[in-house]
Amino acid sequence: MQRAQPKLDFIPPSFNPHILRLVNWSLPILQRLRLQPWLPAGISKIETVNRETLVNLYHQFQSGKIRLILAFRHCEVDDPLSGLYLLSHTIPKIARQQGVTLKAPIHSHFMYDRGMTIWAGDWLGWLFAKIGGVPVHRGKNLDLQAIKKIRELLIDGQFPLVVAPEGATNGHSEIVSPLEPGVAQLAFWCAEDLAKANRVESVIVVPINIQYHYINPQWSKLDRLLCKLENDCGLSTQAVISTEKPEELYYPRLLRLGEYLLSEMEQFYSCFYHRHLPDLAQDGISQEENLTLRLQKLLDISLQVGEEYFGLQKKGNIIERCRRLEEAGWNYIYRGEPTEFKNLSPVQRGLRDWIAAEADLRMLNMRLVESFVAVTGTHIQEKPCFERFAETTLILFDAIARIKGTKNPRRPRLGWRKSRVTIGEPINISDRFSTYQKNRRGAKQSVARLTQDLQTALEAMII
Repeated sequence: MQRAQPKLDFIPPSFNPHILRLVNWSLPILQRLRLQPWLPAGISKIETVNRETLVNLYHQFQSGKIRLILAFRHCEVDDPLSGLYLLSHTIPKIARQQGVTLKAPIHSHFMYDRGMTIWAGDWLGWLFAKIGGVPVHRGKNLDLQAIKKIRELLIDGQFPLVVAPEGATNGHSEIVSPLEPGVAQLAFWCAEDLAKANRVESVIVVPINIQYHYINPQWSKLDRLLCKLENDCGLSTQAVISTEKPEELYYPRLLRLGEYLLSEMEQFYSCFYHRHLPDLAQDGISQEENLTLRLQKLLDISLQVGEEYFGLQKKGNIIERCRRLEEAGWNYIYRGEPTEFKNLSPVQRGLRDWIAAEADLRMLNMRLVESFVAVTGTHIQEKPCFERFAETTLILFDAIARIKGTKNPRRPRLGWRKSRVTIGEPINISDRFSTYQKNRRGAKQSVARLTQDLQTALEAMII
């Protein structure tokens, strides 16, 4: 982004059943096309566990007995395909088998990051609006327009609401990042708004996990990807020919790549940002544990560089710091109304463009951190399966692509996958509402407890 832009306006949802029908009709085609060379790996099969639970919840919702929030894990970009297929194909099919009458369409409103339209284009905002999406500025303390619309949909919307409780993708099927309190707070607000309106519906939150598995692990494709990354890093390639115990052959290569990238980035921030990175070597810890310590320190330093430029204080966990940095950068780039830009002098416009370009550059520090937010040096060692090798290698691919200057890298394909969608046990918020109502402390504790319960539920569904 080299030029200043008008501010990012709120895109109001304007649901159109014909557009949704077209999207649902195209889903099987889209899933197959995911294996084309220019797109990520495809999903050939979607399994659903405890799907009868969701059928029952939708029946209660349409009968006016409950208001429903689906806390759906969003670990990577392919997740919406599985979610849409679950609602538009699987749930209607199971309902018919059970003799349960559901009113079509079976769908959901959903929240999405307003920044998605920046890298994908305005067409995505139009499409999301037509299928019931609500854009949210993730880094704002209170996105008042979004919150107002979401609270309206929670008590009067035609469909349940889908929310990603982690707030961002982390690239790992088997690691749930610390949840943000947004789902819990929305649930209690919904209960509060229903009580004010003297309505008796219960508020239900259901955790939904999604996990990916490669149907036929293609170690040869992983080998080619590792060779490419080794070439990008100037390392000698170590192509693997033997197919016996591949996890023992590929693990040292990933460790070598990780060690190289860490060393290069440590020197980068030390030399050009004048940051002191202490020697974290400790007796009695493994190489993997040492890499984890060094990575966490590097991510902290990288965020500090951005925070100092934008005048932000170091506050919260890594994800929260990333969100604030993103919002600060947007505020430097997306400024003012369109009419205001027309009245700028060339000098004023030039200065705005200057600041926009520098803000975009400074935000690269945060984007680098986003790539590694859930990476540890021990994740593969704990369970050396193909999925963990593939996910970690693809995260390295993303990071190296960003360093090389590719802002939206297209991931190479590593084979057919299946997604496993697990419906968790519903949580009745109305049972907790009396504690939430007591006082501010009770409200804070209720939100924290519900957030932790969701975290535990999502982690328990990982196999």
